[in-house]
Order: sequence, then C-alpha cells, then structure tokens
Amino acid sequence: MKYNNSIRNIYIPLIIAVSVCAGLIAGIFLPGNDSRISKSSIRTKNDKIPTMLNIIQSRYVDSVDINNLEETGILAILKKLDPHSTYIRAKDLKRANEPLQGNFDGIGITFNLLTDTILVIGTIPGGPSEKAGLMPGDKIIYVNDSLVAGKGISDEAAMAMLKGPRGTVVKLKILRKGANDLLTFEITRGKIPLHTIDIAYMVNETTGFIKINNFAVTTYDEFMTGLKSLKEKGMNSLIVDLRGNPGGVMETAIRIANQFIEKGKLIVYTQGRAFPKTEARSTGDGLFEKGDLVLLIDEYTASASEILAGAIQDNDRGTIIGRRSFGKGLVQEPFVFSDGSGLRLTVARYYTPSGRSIQKPYNQGSEKYYEEFIERLNSSELFVQDSSSLKNLPEFTTAGGRKLYGEGGIIPDIFVPLDTSGISPYFVAVRESLIYRFALDYTENNRNILKAFSDPYELEKYLDKQNLLPKFVQYAESKGIKKDEKGLKISGKVIEIQLKAYIARNILDNAGFYPIWEKLDTTLQYAIKYLAGKKSG
Repeated sequence: MKYNNSIRNIYIPLIIAVSVCAGLIAGIFLPGNDSRISKSSIRTKNDKIPTMLNIIQSRYVDSVDINNLEETGILAILKKLDPHSTYIRAKDLKRANEPLQGNFDGIGITFNLLTDTILVIGTIPGGPSEKAGLMPGDKIIYVNDSLVAGKGISDEAAMAMLKGPRGTVVKLKILRKGANDLLTFEITRGKIPLHTIDIAYMVNETTGFIKINNFAVTTYDEFMTGLKSLKEKGMNSLIVDLRGNPGGVMETAIRIANQFIEKGKLIVYTQGRAFPKTEARSTGDGLFEKGDLVLLIDEYTASASEILAGAIQDNDRGTIIGRRSFGKGLVQEPFVFSDGSGLRLTVARYYTPSGRSIQKPYNQGSEKYYEEFIERLNSSELFVQDSSSLKNLPEFTTAGGRKLYGEGGIIPDIFVPLDTSGISPYFVAVRESLIYRFALDYTENNRNILKAFSDPYELEKYLDKQNLLPKFVQYAESKGIKKDEKGLKISGKVIEIQLKAYIARNILDNAGFYPIWEKLDTTLQYAIKYLAGKKSG
C-alpha cells in the first residue's frame, strides 16, 4: 500500500505505549480472594546488597542519594529477569494501581486541554462535580486560586491538581458561556469509578457488542450489567471487543470466560517454580453458554485478554477475528515495600486449555523483546497474514481438533488486515489534532442545540445536514493545511465520520461515539457480516 510508511508512523508510538502498559498492568495475580495489593514479607537469605549500600552511605568519598542508588539497583536486577517484572516508585504506585482497582479519588470530570484551558467535556453521573453543579462546556480558569488557563498546563499536571484524597476540597473558578463573571465552586473529592466497559449496545436487532478496555476488579460487574441488558433487548449473538486491551486482573478474565463455557471445561491453568499447577474450570452457570460468539483481537491485546481469547478458542466456543495478539503469558504478583513503593514480580506462566503458553520468547532481554514487536509490524503483519512466521512455533489442537500455535500470541481464526483505504497525505496532515479540535469547537459553539439529542442515530441525522466536511476544510486552511482535492476524494468520508463521532462523544460520551465510529471499523463490520452469514446458513 502506498501509504504504509505513513501508517506505521501513526501507529508505532501507540505500539510502544501499549508495550509499556503491558509491562505495568497486564496479568496481575491478586493472591486469595482479597483484591487489595499484597504486602507479602519475605525474609532475605543474602544481605550483600543492603550491606553494600550501608557501606557506600557511611564510607563513600562523596555524598550520594542512597534511595536513588537503591532504586537503580532494583531496576538493574529486574532487567535480568523478564520484561514484565516491574518496580514502581512510591509516588507512582497509587496511580499504577488505579486501573486494577477500577476507581480513583477525584472530582469526577472528563476534560480536554486542546484550547490551553481545562475544558469540561463531561461529568461522571452522581459524582462530586455533577452534584456541585459543574456542566459540560465549563472552562476551569483557577484551581485553588492558581491560574491554570493559558499557562500551557499538561494533562498530568491538570490531573494532579484535580485529583486528591477522598474528602478533601478543591476550589474552582469557572468561565461559563452566558455568565458575566467567573463562577466559584468548592468540590469535595470522592471515589470516582474508572469504567472498564466502554460500551454495551446492539449493533443490529440480534447482535450485541461489548468493548472491554482492561480487566479491573470492577470489570466483571460492569460486564454482567451490559450482558444482561443486551439479552433483555433480544440479543442472541455477541461480539466482545478486546482490541487495545492490555490485560489486568486475571481472575476477572476467568469469571467473564465462565459466562460463555459449559460446565467442567478448562479455562486456564497457571504454574511456576514456587506455584503448583492451578486450574480454573467453568462452573456451568454462565449467562451466555449458547449463542454465536465472536471475540475481536489485535496486536495490542495482551495477557488477561489473551486468557479470555485462548479459553474461547481452545474450547471451540467462538470465533476469534482480527490480528495476532501481543503474546504475554506471564503472571505477576504484587508486593509493597515499607516506603510505599512496589514490586510486580513474575511468579507463574499461564497456559490455555490446550496446554499452550502464548508468551513470546524474552531470552535476549527486554529491549530485544519490544524491538521484536516493532519488527513484527514492520514486516507488514498488520496488512498480510504471513503463515511462514508460524513454522517454528509449537503446535497444539483445540478440543475439536483444530490446529493452534503457541509462544507467539493468539493467532485469530479469521484475519482482518488494518484498513488503510481512507488514508491520504491530507488525512495524515489533519488527523494529529485538527479533526478532534474542530469537533470540540463545533460542540462548544452549538452545545445548546446538540444537547437536545439523546439518541446517537438522531444526532447523526442532524449532523449529516450541517455540511461538516466543507466547514472542516475551511477550518484546516485557517490552520495552514491547504485544501487537497485528491486527498479529500480518498479521505473525505473518513474525516466526516470521525467528525460526527467525536462531536457525538462530546455530547453523549461513548454511547454516541461507537455507533457512528462503527462505520469505519472494518474488523467489526466483518464480524457483523460473519454472524449474519452463520444465521442465514
């Protein structure tokens, strides 16, 4: 494809990001039934390292930061183990645990900083900000008497100012459209849920769609709420989207797999040097043990997500559609040190029901491990299914006798390449921020009209009449991107659909975004047609 290099330039940063994410949050084993981070205490058998640090602290020629030296040593040791054993500094541990716990302490807003102002996109229903009266479209000018507007504040800095211990108060001064003066709010921070189910909705009269963005302690309850609501709407086929899901709490993935698999079937087993073989089997009380099932995966699907996909594939319960997954089959156990820092140590491997480990080799070190992932994609794996890459992988079979492969991620049953048909140099030039920025501006300028819509399809019908694409082209020209007729011929429809989807998200959150974005999602479209074909067949 002509624009493959441009496509890779777009996706490689995301790939690196998910690689880091996979190292931090995927495949966590929470000991016992307690969802809290373990505070295991293990007696050391060799005191050379602490003794050496004590000698350096008391005798070294220059003064040194002994804590920094200690952490450097820990990182060097872990580098010799595997790519997913991780040390987390005390200042970062709470935030690192939030995706696993499924909540954090804050004021409960979603915001955007594209305009160099903290613009409130939405408030969490029932959260502190909604209760205090904050509204979408409000601009935060001061936080605790500190001016934040026009200061080039980063996302992380903004979050640090707004988040804080539950029960503490943050004072905000807000600029609201139509108000003559700044409005002052004192908001008491509270427990804010991190939703791990992006959406559960019907893509047609009989097929439901659930997207899981990661596996937290709270994910199972969220998933069951979505699954029950879809069954009430007449669902008899289900698509579960695991694309981009880096994993998380293993037990959650097992509980969700249990909803699909009949009684007594193996879901996964784990085994490590200090951990005897432990099996997880289905209990037979699943809510969707019958009915057509499809799981969507891609190169970002990792760890706990691969446990779920492997259980479905190995038991011949459903069809895996998409592209080869990341390939992380290691399980970490968390430990907390007395100074508040933490260790996530690989303690076991997990194996799918057929006995395969999907963990890709890491014997050449962490750098080579992640470089291999980039090389995989540079070999056109996103665009072409290359069977030659499977030659050296160990073979396994499903319960029904189908051939499978280990040590390289989950290979989908049906390969769907990354769609680049709507990509042009013009699209590459405007996609970085202009599409979303225009959608944000359009939302703010038309919020009074747009907020009247509660149905995404009705909102889309309205937006179809608003000549969004010509308005966007003019907007892009004002930002220095010249109109490109050839580029618009290739990418115009893609840009228009993205504009509508982002505007709908600004008004209706994910319930507005996904039903419109669905038109651009070739993997999802393939899955919908595949299920329709099974019914007609």
